[in-house]
Amino acid sequence: QVQLVESGGGLVQAGGSLRLSCAASGSIFRINHMGWYRQAPGKQRELVAAITNGGSTNYADSAKGRFTISRDNAKNTVYLQMNSLKAEETAVYYCRMIELRDYWGQGTQVTVSS
Repeated sequence: QVQLVESGGGLVQAGGSLRLSCAASGSIFRINHMGWYRQAPGKQRELVAAITNGGSTNYADSAKGRFTISRDNAKNTVYLQMNSLKAEETAVYYCRMIELRDYWGQGTQVTVSS
């Protein structure tokens, strides 16, 4: 049984920063993809940033230059450093891991006040 546990969400003022963490545990064979997605009320879930096992990264255009995704392979943990946050980025942020199967975390709320 694989579990993803997210942490680091919360309330922050516009322009502030947050760091999200997602730790994977359980019977993990080989992680191919770890990423962060977000879903705002009434909107579809969207990719924020992702990182492959080899360290290649992919960012949403809105996140480039402000967000940084990183990964600790030894700990099966992925991080998302978010700077200069905007009110419109208020959403539930989900961690995703693609291994032999596709796993999602339970989500962590990020609220950016204007």
